Amino acid sequence: MILIRGILDRVILVTSVIAAGCVPSFIVQYRQRAGGMLDQVLKDLAPFQAIADKLYHGSLKELVQHHGESSDPTFYSEGAAIQAMIESTEQLQKILLALETDLFHQLSFLIVKIDPEIARATWRTFSPAFGLSLESIIFGSAVGIIIWLSFLACWGIIARFINIIRVR
Repeated sequence: MILIRGILDRVILVTSVIAAGCVPSFIVQYRQRAGGMLDQVLKDLAPFQAIADKLYHGSLKELVQHHGESSDPTFYSEGAAIQAMIESTEQLQKILLALETDLFHQLSFLIVKIDPEIARATWRTFSPAFGLSLESIIFGSAVGIIIWLSFLACWGIIARFINIIRVR
């Protein structure tokens, strides 16, 4: 039993350190995907911004309002699409701004406010990597040790419970 626990706890320690060490690379890839999405939506908005610059003193809001006042359903729908792109731009800018900080704040932001669409897309193409920055090493080691200690605590509780049952 001691041999099994000894092997198992080392496997859990190494695996959890490596897995936790890959979290920073996921965050980097998430941030890159969000940045790419922002670049694309800005590119898509550029022709409308050019129209707004010529006709509405640079105000996309006025352009959207003009579309919204139209009785033409196509023109009205186009205004809604432009508004959706504007909102997407603002949301992506907020995400990128929140991710311009240290690893621990990035992780806490993603835990609380992760965008499920971006996360799924990032996970589908995720390429695990273990960062060698001090932050990544500390994070991977700390999380790995916490998971390992949790395993040891659970093992100890279960072993005591089994010993209690055997004694009776």
